[in-house]
Amino acid sequence: MQAMGTLYLVRHGQASLGADDYDQLSAIGERQCQALGAYWRNRGLQFDAVFSGGLKRHAQSLAGIAAGLGQVDLPAVQIRPGLNEYDSEALIRSVYSAELERPHDAESARRYFRLLRAGLRAWMSGQTQPQGMDSYTEFAAGVAAALTHVREHCEGHVLLVSSGGPISTAMGQLLQASSEAVIDLNLRIRNSAVSEFSFNPKRHAMLTFNTLPHLDSPAGAALITSA
Repeated sequence: MQAMGTLYLVRHGQASLGADDYDQLSAIGERQCQALGAYWRNRGLQFDAVFSGGLKRHAQSLAGIAAGLGQVDLPAVQIRPGLNEYDSEALIRSVYSAELERPHDAESARRYFRLLRAGLRAWMSGQTQPQGMDSYTEFAAGVAAALTHVREHCEGHVLLVSSGGPISTAMGQLLQASSEAVIDLNLRIRNSAVSEFSFNPKRHAMLTFNTLPHLDSPAGAALITSA
């Protein structure tokens, strides 16, 4: 009987929504990731392989996890472009021609994510091709290739740090979910949340989705964010 490995898919910590450079962890995002690493350290978890997208917020999240984890011999990070996030602004501009207001309060954030949902629907259905982006078919293929690599070349405990788009796409592929369901998953994944897949050389299977065990305390509750 083949031993099952566990793949831990982590969404990056809170980035900088509404700022000139979104691709930058906030102070809260750094604390979220350090807390996750400390949670795993306290449970004796060590990783046998580490994968990440190539964005700055991915690297910063991984650095925070590593600091909290304290695993001296943490494996070298394998960067996979297929784990990078889509371009939210390009998606929105593909369906919205007026000036785009950056989110600065609750109402403008709601408008932003309504437009993002519309952009995701159009992109995933092939109705639009946002500037500078791959098709959704190509995007999904990059995610699938990363999962296949883990399944065929890894064992034990594997850490994967990415974004909501790739993680929800991976989840959708496992569950054979509709595009609308994948969008719903995408827009509900919280910062630094962990989703777990078991795997062997033949397949992946879902164990958990969107969990925050490292923030399960009164103090941790103040660090829970979604955007």
